[in-house]
Amino acid sequence: MAQFSRMKVLNAIYDTGVVPVFYHGDLEVAKEIVRACAAGGAKVVEFTNRGDFAYQVFAELVKFCQAELPGVIMGVGSVCDGPTAALYIANGANFIVGPVLNPDVARTCNLRKIPYSPGCGSATEIQQAHELGVEIVKVFPGKEVGGPGFVKNMLGPCPWTSIMPTGGVDATQESISAWIKAGVAAVGMGSGLITREIVANRDWEGLRVQVENCLLWVKQARGVPIFLGVEHPGIYPTEDGKGEELAQWYADTFGFKLAVGNSSIFLSGPGAGRLEVAKNALYDKAHVCVLVSDFEAALADLRAKGFDFEEFGEKPGVLKAAYLKGTDPAGHRVHLLWNPSVGS
Repeated sequence: MAQFSRMKVLNAIYDTGVVPVFYHGDLEVAKEIVRACAAGGAKVVEFTNRGDFAYQVFAELVKFCQAELPGVIMGVGSVCDGPTAALYIANGANFIVGPVLNPDVARTCNLRKIPYSPGCGSATEIQQAHELGVEIVKVFPGKEVGGPGFVKNMLGPCPWTSIMPTGGVDATQESISAWIKAGVAAVGMGSGLITREIVANRDWEGLRVQVENCLLWVKQARGVPIFLGVEHPGIYPTEDGKGEELAQWYADTFGFKLAVGNSSIFLSGPGAGRLEVAKNALYDKAHVCVLVSDFEAALADLRAKGFDFEEFGEKPGVLKAAYLKGTDPAGHRVHLLWNPSVGS
């Protein structure tokens, strides 16, 4: 059964704006593809029903994600009939995508509260999909039905429509920008993103970078600001070794959850933002962490304002960080953070 609610899946698609799409019959290769996509920031991945025993590969892939990539939402594409949809739902599919609109698939998905994105190529098919409870309509094949121009023309009389094209979306800023600015909710990207060359060469780092770039181009096309807000402030105890006591006070007082690291403790609640409490009294390390949507653009913007940087850090696909050289007027350090899993 599905691990994620219908609303969680739909919001993740809207949030990231890119759904990588692929098929591979070798489970180990499929794992590496999903791992690279997740490292690049993709939250939703579509495995297509293309080969013999594909559902068995998919079932094992879902188990892998549950164990090692618990934030990744796996779904299945190329589903044309109700029984096939039911088979994949029983094997852990969190959403179903098809090249055609099929009422039986829609009813099967609605019974289990699973998102269904059928392939539609006309205004009439999109209207029929709406009547069947479809939230995000897949326009397929995207290029052949009219490209971004079709989306603009569709949204004119029907602005409530959410469209995700697949086919005709290239892994370039020009292509992604054209689709996003036309008004699509997200784009599905198959061989243009997960290319034969990448898979043949096992270039998983190249795939990670490509996914990361595509997500960035979506943000830029949507006009997401470079500086997103305060990710966390960093505070310190009055004595060495008293950080855990200070963190526990915040946990007890506000019900925050603790995540203990090597040198500090992070506290978080159900809302956005965190608090970092260092374990030792290093007053000169008190800081404010600013979350950015584009790390390189943030550096360039601040350099143009006369700032320089120090203490760069990076975990590929996980985060990029740097401190401004010097402090704010009150003596606090300022820390920039890019994290592909937040701030879309």
